Amino acid sequence: MKIIGMIPARLGSKRVKKKNLRLIDGIPLIQYIVNAAKDSSLLDEIYINSESTQFEGIAKESDIKFYLRPEELSSDTATNDDFALDFINNVECDILVQLLATSPFITKEEIDGFIKAMLDGNFETMISVSNVQIECIYKGNPVNFDQTKQTPPSQLLEPIKSYACSLMGWEVRRFKTNIEKYNAAYHSGDGSIGFYELKGYSTIDIDNEEDFVLAEAVSSALKRGNTVPQYYEHYKKEKSEVDVPSILAKDGVEINDLFDVNNEVVALSDILNTMPKDISWSKRVIDTESNSMTIICQMPGEGNRRHHHPDWNEWWYIVEGEWKWEIEGEVKKIVQGDIVFMEKNRKHKITASGSSRAIRMAVSRADVAHVYNAKDC
Repeated sequence: MKIIGMIPARLGSKRVKKKNLRLIDGIPLIQYIVNAAKDSSLLDEIYINSESTQFEGIAKESDIKFYLRPEELSSDTATNDDFALDFINNVECDILVQLLATSPFITKEEIDGFIKAMLDGNFETMISVSNVQIECIYKGNPVNFDQTKQTPPSQLLEPIKSYACSLMGWEVRRFKTNIEKYNAAYHSGDGSIGFYELKGYSTIDIDNEEDFVLAEAVSSALKRGNTVPQYYEHYKKEKSEVDVPSILAKDGVEINDLFDVNNEVVALSDILNTMPKDISWSKRVIDTESNSMTIICQMPGEGNRRHHHPDWNEWWYIVEGEWKWEIEGEVKKIVQGDIVFMEKNRKHKITASGSSRAIRMAVSRADVAHVYNAKDC
């Protein structure tokens, strides 16, 4: 039995230009599903299916195959049935597994789990779904709850299956039979059908600009790994914060660009010339598992709150201007060209001084804990 993985990828996109080539955390969107598919142990071959040879380069670099579909099957009117049928008429296989490039967080374990469930259940069509466990209404009528009764806990509601579409699987002979009979096979037509549940980040589907913002945040969080959750405790004299965007906002930094990171070469002069001259801002340049580097600009009198880091050393390079650096109660004047090292657990507070903006390059880690006295929060 031959199982083929097919990744459909149009170059054109109405809502987001060249969506499948758009970078998330420096990697083309399509590359995420390519990498997961390559790591699968159950796919015999993998193809990118596109009308554009731009994707052929990605296929070659990834050591997978490329199928050039006819131009007419890349229009807005071409259906999934149309290009899938064209593919299986030209590429021999017994089972076709379709993997969407717009689902960047699908894992190899989910791909193999999907295929195994299809084989074990002897299903002729397999559809990935997410279970929605909340009150649902269709055409004004309740689907999984009774409007005349009290609302039960959500975990007791009957789950509603919603298409995830990220993974679809078809037994090729049944697919062709359904096309001949119904001129449609995507939803199964005749034949046995199974459902495979996807959860969490794997259900994210990239359709618009807001989805890309979400994907960037998820990618950044996944790189950092698990962090210890923080909870409000009113009686504590100290409070720990790890969310950098929130920390910078509380410190009065007005513009925070934290996701376009890890470019191979970055000109510091370009950053300084393109960012605002008269308001505070931050620009993260590096964000890896081991450390991060963020450039922070603040106006005279602006700065951060007194804090310390319990488990991480930090250092800065002063790019521009003057700073008043308070370290364990001692105040130092720091100027352009200085390097400041701060050992963990040392309390410090930084304030821009002088008559013009001050810019510091902070080298730390994106998820390092900032611990504040309650009075300084």
